[in-house]
Amino acid sequence: MTNIRFLHTADLHLDTPFKGMAHFPAEQFAILKESTFQAFSNFIAYAVRTKPDFIVIVGDIYDGEERSLRAQLKFQEGMKLLQKAEIPVYLSYGNHDHLKGNWTRFELPENVHVFNGEVEEKSLQVRGETVNLYGFSYPERHVRQAMIDLYPVAENDAFHIGLLHGSVDGDETHAVYAPFTKAALLSKRYDYWALGHIHKRQHLQTEPPIVYPGNLQGRHRNERGVKGFYDVTLSKTSSDLTFIPASAIVFENVPVSCQGIRHAGEWFDLCEDVLHAFTEQVGAAVVSLQMVDIDAEADALFQQTSEEEWLFALRDRFQHHSPLLWIRAIQFERQVIENDASEILLNPVMETMEHWGKEDWETLLSDLYQHTRSMKYLERLTAEEVEEIQMEVEKSLRIELSERR
Repeated sequence: MTNIRFLHTADLHLDTPFKGMAHFPAEQFAILKESTFQAFSNFIAYAVRTKPDFIVIVGDIYDGEERSLRAQLKFQEGMKLLQKAEIPVYLSYGNHDHLKGNWTRFELPENVHVFNGEVEEKSLQVRGETVNLYGFSYPERHVRQAMIDLYPVAENDAFHIGLLHGSVDGDETHAVYAPFTKAALLSKRYDYWALGHIHKRQHLQTEPPIVYPGNLQGRHRNERGVKGFYDVTLSKTSSDLTFIPASAIVFENVPVSCQGIRHAGEWFDLCEDVLHAFTEQVGAAVVSLQMVDIDAEADALFQQTSEEEWLFALRDRFQHHSPLLWIRAIQFERQVIENDASEILLNPVMETMEHWGKEDWETLLSDLYQHTRSMKYLERLTAEEVEEIQMEVEKSLRIELSERR
């Protein structure tokens, strides 16, 4: 039986506004705002160059339900390039760009096949083999129903590929939409499940492949690492998935070992060496520097100047760096305070936070999430974000208590 080859991507979020990053210098912020378009262009260029049999795009092509004119135009231009290369595209819309949104319509070229608001089947021929694709677009923003129940069971020797923008039932790291279980996916007997919605590469199963490709471009500090898509070669007996990087800018935490640092100049040179090596590997980046291995003498050096001054001075050193390098923050992992009185004050606060559950955090943030203007832009806190908040609280309290000794 003939192999088929396709590209699997999701969560393009074209024209992400990168809110909360207005502190960027204007020139760097302009580059950042272009990053989702650049990542998309990287994807299109790869497709035109390598000519897959078809492409699947699984939801959240646009960042918002209004689908900005510019984003639609860029996407249409990309689809026309694929049409010229004779590459069919099968796509669904997700919770961010659902069908009830209010946007100015753009007509897509004939090579683009869009799933409607109900689960449906689309088919194509690849070198004499039938490929059946199943999927749906979100009819509205909130799809709580287990849509997997509406997907048909595969009943012939064709290739069967499911497109599903949703989350594993019970996984609350993202908003839970169109929930499913792995067992429910496997019960459909498909050859490949092309998933979307979770902005992190994840393989729920190898054979048959059940895959989240992650998003094409990280949008904030919690979407770290190189982003991209999958180039998939599939037969009835095997599969081969190759991750293809596409992100234009990488968000990452970068550790810097400060063992033995005694002078400010040594530290600046060390950071420069670490960051040059990092950008040579990944290209343009937005980083949080984590100072680790801080001994007592290095700690004494750092405390002579505020963290803000260290940060601003380092930013000045890299303001004209090419490719773009923006240092979002510097975190100093200082030695634990050896002070019984301080620990007596600190421990109850940290223990209280550690015992807070999901309902406690939701109660604490209820006013913010219920605000009429802000609620539509906010997603629920993830476990990773809660842990980061706890770490920042502990660090701030330790510094405050140290200064009061």
